Amino acid sequence: MLLGQKNTVDRQDMFPLKMNDHLWVLGNDYFHLYLIKGEKSCALVEMGISATTTTVLEQLSSLRKKPDYLIITHPHSDHVTGLDDLSNVFPHAPVIAGNGAESFISHPKAATSLIAEDKHMLAAMTSLGLHSSQTAITTPPSLSGCKVVQDEEELDLGGLKIRFLEVKGHSPGNILVHVPSINILLVSDSLGNHYPGRGFFPTFFTGYNDYIKTIDRLESIAPDILGLAHHGLITNKKELAKIFSIARGCAHDVRNYVINENRNDEDIAQDLFRFYYTGELAVYSPNNILNCCRLLVRRIREL
Repeated sequence: MLLGQKNTVDRQDMFPLKMNDHLWVLGNDYFHLYLIKGEKSCALVEMGISATTTTVLEQLSSLRKKPDYLIITHPHSDHVTGLDDLSNVFPHAPVIAGNGAESFISHPKAATSLIAEDKHMLAAMTSLGLHSSQTAITTPPSLSGCKVVQDEEELDLGGLKIRFLEVKGHSPGNILVHVPSINILLVSDSLGNHYPGRGFFPTFFTGYNDYIKTIDRLESIAPDILGLAHHGLITNKKELAKIFSIARGCAHDVRNYVINENRNDEDIAQDLFRFYYTGELAVYSPNNILNCCRLLVRRIREL
């Protein structure tokens, strides 16, 4: 199975999608959240955006499930701006995040961008027919008091253990989730932002070499189920066999393009923006993706 082949409102009917007795995909094609269930408790991985919270709450209600843990994979706007609404409904559920996530999201510059981007994404979801009764956030979410987990730390849900992976290259405070007993690996954006059938928008925002090392590490796990944050939960063995090399190749392509261009960095970033800002990636604001492209150029120059 490879989700995200077509992005129509009709596909919303497939969510929540049950993969097995322990895993459900919530949200929609654009923003996946994952519910993991053990014998004693449940964990919700990814918090989505304000535009997904009403849908996710309805999906949880239909499953008659309440998360006991809320897991933040990393503090980017499309993964965390749904947190406060979900945390208000499930106040008993501790918030789990990686080291550095709280300081990143509490930076004075973060508030303006988080609020603006959430507003843009909500409008984009509405234009796609994925309506939400929520309003966009007006204050940034807080990770104050969250539980910080380390690499290889485990969380027991009762007969089912989550293993946290602390990874680098994409974002500060980036943690991923592996469930060894059923070999599910939830990689968030650590392979990039997925274009179904066309590869990835590379997202090595904090370091190119770290990003490649992370892809190598994730590939070595050889998961049976691979969960992306956007447009994809992959179970097909042929897809699984090549998805990591595709992600690695997309990053290599950007590196080679930047290295071989003799023009100024801003022109190169603008070229990358024109190439990538289409289709699925257009749910984000142009300014956001342009700044992402500038970061990609900067990280390559640092090599």
